[in-house]
Order: sequence, then structure tokens, then C-alpha cells
Amino acid sequence: MTTVMPPVSECTVSGCSYNDHDHGCHAFAITVSGHDGSADCGTFIPLTVRGGLPRAEAQVGACQRTDCRHNDALECRADGIRVGLDHDTAHCLTFSPA
Repeated sequence: MTTVMPPVSECTVSGCSYNDHDHGCHAFAITVSGHDGSADCGTFIPLTVRGGLPRAEAQVGACQRTDCRHNDALECRADGIRVGLDHDTAHCLTFSPA
């Protein structure tokens, strides 16, 4: 069974190596991780070196937050997710407790 991975429809984290202000996230896929109520973007890398693919439209490759209502068998079932800054780290703003 194949599944369509939801896109990262928005990322406003300017300090991430995969984020381009004009075109968004250039990672092929991101991982949502975290603990204690936090849904962090596990792909966030705060370096000056640019990463990712030149024309990638990022998707959610895996979600480790089993307590999110969009999570089904570690796969994100949201139509799309937004990533933004939360306490100096990239955070999945679409996270919603189950």
C-alpha cells in the first residue's frame, strides 16, 4: 500500500539550512520528532551551509509523534503541515493532540 506524504506547505524558520525564503523547504522529506508535548522538525539544521535539492517540495517522511491526531502508524495524514519557530527550534505548527 502506498501513501501520499503531506507537503510542508509553509516553513518560516529562516535559520534552517533547508529553508529558502523565496521557495520554502528544500529537504526531500522531513521528520517530525520531539517529546513532552513538543512536535519538532527533526530535520532542522542551523548551519550556514545550504542543504536540500534545488527544486524539492518538502514532504513529511515520518512522524514520531504518536500522540498527534494526524498520525496513523507513524505516517502523517494531514493535508499539509506548517513549520515555524518555537523557542529557537523548528516546530510542526499543525501538531494537534489526539
